[in-house]
Amino acid sequence: MSLRERLREIGGRGAEARLYERFGVLANPFPASNQTTDNPHYALPADDQAERRIVTFFRDRKSQVMVVEGTQGVGKTNFLNHFESEIRDALSDHEGYYVVRYLADPEASFEGTTRRLFEELGTDHLARLIESLREDPSPIEEARSQDMRTALLHLIGPDDDDVRNGSKLEWMMQWLLGLRLLKIHRQALGVQFRLDTVESKTVALRDMVQVSGRAGVLNGIFLLLDELEKQDGVLGPTAIVRYLSALRAVVDALSQRLFLMIAITPDALMRYSAALPALRGRLQNTVALEPLMDVDAAGELARFYLDTARSNAREASSDRAHGHERILKTPDIERCYEELEIRAKRHGDAGVRQREFLHALHMLAEDVIQGNA
Repeated sequence: MSLRERLREIGGRGAEARLYERFGVLANPFPASNQTTDNPHYALPADDQAERRIVTFFRDRKSQVMVVEGTQGVGKTNFLNHFESEIRDALSDHEGYYVVRYLADPEASFEGTTRRLFEELGTDHLARLIESLREDPSPIEEARSQDMRTALLHLIGPDDDDVRNGSKLEWMMQWLLGLRLLKIHRQALGVQFRLDTVESKTVALRDMVQVSGRAGVLNGIFLLLDELEKQDGVLGPTAIVRYLSALRAVVDALSQRLFLMIAITPDALMRYSAALPALRGRLQNTVALEPLMDVDAAGELARFYLDTARSNAREASSDRAHGHERILKTPDIERCYEELEIRAKRHGDAGVRQREFLHALHMLAEDVIQGNA
């Protein structure tokens, strides 16, 4: 059968309808290895550890750093995706919280992360801050930088057209992002120095968080850093130390209102700790994600994806009858895992990585769906 004929067959009645009537799903229930988003999350013991740390942070607002440690392919990205969604949903009724997901892929400076934090706050946050400071300017005393104190005082000064139309807020944001310092910035904000170093940006971020927290317009920032190990594969030793030093400086500067979740491989964490021993002391709160170690765990994961796909299909097509045939039966799933386990042992790996296992199931399911099994 030619490709044209295959596509015509799928488009004729609709592959979705046929899948639902036979298997009770709307698509292949297993993600391919390149599909890292929109995948269901299989509950793990690490979930409880993370939730406890988040509850503590929400209660005390004291900064925390949580390390999600695991080799490539064991579900670190899925873990962060899950908690990004959970945190956003849980805090939807609470004001003053920001959730920032950042992929450190890879960059020679921590500056990009700091810039993203300022961008996430944005001019809307500045507007709320200025409104609060006009009622009570005392939180400005929390700022260590003279330029920050001066800029905030200029913003809460006598109302003018530039404040009303947002121009001053835009100029303030440009200064915070470290853009070129122009005459208009000096005149409108009274600032004298450009934020062109990691240190100056870190101080500015610390001042903004402290002042905003004291003013009651910022309660917490959740920063989720994924694939931090990529820095090690591209950057030289000096650049890595600078990056890690900047990360440590942000953690040290923000003793309150920062929840930092870092996903990293064990090897990279060990190398980073050796390169900058002072960082290791900040990374004691660790949760470990492990590969699949036996066929029973593999079977539970496969059934979870199958059951989730069937449940989602029923919700989306509640008015239609659905099939009960399983795309993959238990012997097929077990045989798939055992073959991967043999290959893993041959390469000296302990266990089978979830990404590799799910991709193999995806390919097997495609054979069944397309009638090649």
